[in-house]
Formats: sequence, C-alpha cells, structure tokens
Amino acid sequence: MEKRDPAVLRAILLLSFGTFTSMCTQRVCDAMLPELGRSFDSPLDVAAHTISYFAMAYGALQLFYGPLGDRWGKYRIVILACLACSVGCVLSALSNDLDLLVAARIFTAIGAAGIIPLTLAWVGDVIPYAQRQAMLARVGLGTMLGLSFGQLLGGWMSDTIGWRWAFVQLSLQFGVVAFLLWRHSAKVAQLAPSPATSAESGQWRAVAANPWARALLSIAFIEGALVFGVMALTASHLHLQLGLTLSTAGTLAAGYGLGGMLYMASARHAIARFGERGLAAHGGKLMAVCWLVVAYTPWVVLAAPACVLAGFGFAMFHNTMQVKATQMVPEARATGVTLFAGFLFGGQSLGVWGLAWGVKAFPSPHLFAAAAVAVALLGLGFARAIGRHDGLPDPAIIRK
Repeated sequence: MEKRDPAVLRAILLLSFGTFTSMCTQRVCDAMLPELGRSFDSPLDVAAHTISYFAMAYGALQLFYGPLGDRWGKYRIVILACLACSVGCVLSALSNDLDLLVAARIFTAIGAAGIIPLTLAWVGDVIPYAQRQAMLARVGLGTMLGLSFGQLLGGWMSDTIGWRWAFVQLSLQFGVVAFLLWRHSAKVAQLAPSPATSAESGQWRAVAANPWARALLSIAFIEGALVFGVMALTASHLHLQLGLTLSTAGTLAAGYGLGGMLYMASARHAIARFGERGLAAHGGKLMAVCWLVVAYTPWVVLAAPACVLAGFGFAMFHNTMQVKATQMVPEARATGVTLFAGFLFGGQSLGVWGLAWGVKAFPSPHLFAAAAVAVALLGLGFARAIGRHDGLPDPAIIRK
C-alpha cells in the first residue's frame, strides 16, 4: 500500500493523537512529584511510585498485547486501550490517597501499554522499510508533543487549579481519540495484513531465537533506565537545585519534547546525513553533554536549551531504535515491538526507582553525570551493534 494513500495518512494522524495522549499520561506525574509528596505527606521516592509502578505495569503488559495484536488486529486493540485509559484517568482524578492513585496509574498503564507499541507495529505492517523511519518520525512527532505537553500539564495544573484536573483532561482526550479511531476503522480494515493465526508460543519463540532481537531488547532496557529515569526526575532536580516553581521546572523539562519535535521535523535530512549508526552514536553523545549541563549549571538560561538539545539527541537515538524494532522479527511484528516496549519500560521503572532512591544518598547532579557517561557509551555500543548486524566495519561510525 502506497504511503500517500489518504486512508493510511489519516490513520497515522489519528494514531499519532493516541500516542500523544499516551505519552502525556506517562509523563504527567514528572513535574507533579513534589506536589504529590506534599499532598499525601510522602517522600519523593514514594511519590515516584506513580511513575515507576506505571512503567512496571506498562512493561509487563507487553507480554499480553504483542500476541493479542498479532492475533486480533493492532488498530482494533488501540481503540480499546484508549477507552481503558480514559477510565483509568478518571480513577486517578478521584484518588484520595497515594496508594489509590498508584493503583489507578497501574490501571491506566494496563491500557496505555497497547497504544504506542501497536501503533508502531501497525505502521510497520503498512509502510515499506525504506520509507518507514521517516513515517515513524511522523508518529514520533505526536509522541514528543505528548512528552512536552504531559510535563507542562502536570506542572501547570499543580501550581494552579490542582493536579487532579490534569487527569480529567487526559480522560477526555482519550475518549475523543477512541471515538475518532472507531469512526475511521472501516477504512483501514484492509490496509494491514490479516491477523496472525499462529500460536502465541510460536511468536515468542520467533523473537527469543533471534540474536539481533535479543541485542535490541537489551539496549532498550538500558535506554529506558537511563533516558526515562533522568527525564522523570529533571523537573524535580530543577525545582530543588534552582529554586524554580513546579510550573517553570515542568516547562523546562518539557524541552525534551520540543527537542524531539525539532528532530522529527528534520528527520528526513538527518537520516540522509548521518545514517542509522550516526544517529545512534551522535544522539547518545548529545544527550550526555546536555545532561552534564542540566546537572551542574546554576543558570536557567543554560538549562533550558540543554533540555531541548537533550530531547533532540534522544529522538535521534530512539527513532533509530524504533525502526529497528519494527523489523527485527517481521513474522511476529506486534510481539517483537511490544516486547521492545516492555523492556524499555521495564528499564524505566528501574531507572526511576533507582534515581529517586539515589537522590537520598547522593547529590542529584552526580547521578545525572553518571547517567551522562553511561548514555554516551550506550550510543556508541548501539552504533557498533548496527554495523555488525548490517555487516559494516566499525570505522564507518566515526566517518558518519
């Protein structure tokens, strides 16, 4: 199917609305953490359970959504997942203690787990590989917008009318997205291949037996721990280190999403200029430099562009990871992509918990610096792994 088919483009636009709202929901608690701690009289690492437990549930549910999407249809499952998220956000808004809020966030994660990964897998089904990275960048634009808006929403609502209203708005967004996707469902029914009928155990074996898939899943886990762990605590770090309000700190942290959007807007040129290995290597190095600035600068005027450029580097790295994930096991694409998401968010849960616990024992700038070194090495390692998989020599990474 041609990528310019109007039904394909409209479906990708609507699915991007879904990924936007899903990412909003994932990131909305980032800038809320100090306010949640005050509201429920809990330390920061306990309030961070609203993020880490969400990520754990999100990752675990990939074991469910992958085979389900391959068997029953990815687009259909995304609609149902959006409806479940709408209910979960209502429950979050109504929570009157932290345990109930964490439980509501887990319920929301059960739905959210099916949205972004199955969207990526659906795009992999209908778009040829040669055009897929650029098309996934369009989907990624919605995701990055959601990253920014979620952090802005959480910080702004916490400082104004109250954090509960952020979840009310997200519930309405999910309901609208589900309705629009349902309205368009008849036009996309014939676009993707028929759902698979193979046994789920065969799909798992296809992924587990693939060495390249195992390598990508390992990289995804480390990426989740480093990138999303740092991202989740950036607003709190800026709030505590620079004395910023939550809305201001959340606005600065939303620069990650703005940087991602800038990359998505220039993705076609960046892909042609650097190639997959260059994007991986340079994306990791750019994140590292920017995290060091965020960690130690005493000036807001430097922290703001550092967050934006860190988001640009993250998008360079992560968009490359996504396109590789859609092709690592084509015969079980949804299973492969959702496993990728599962490992990514399993790593996130570990990273958020580890950093939130670490700030009690170490200054947060030192933790950011350690993560910076690690992400630079991860980018270089991923670039070399791509070269080995594609049969290209390592020196080409440097030339890129």
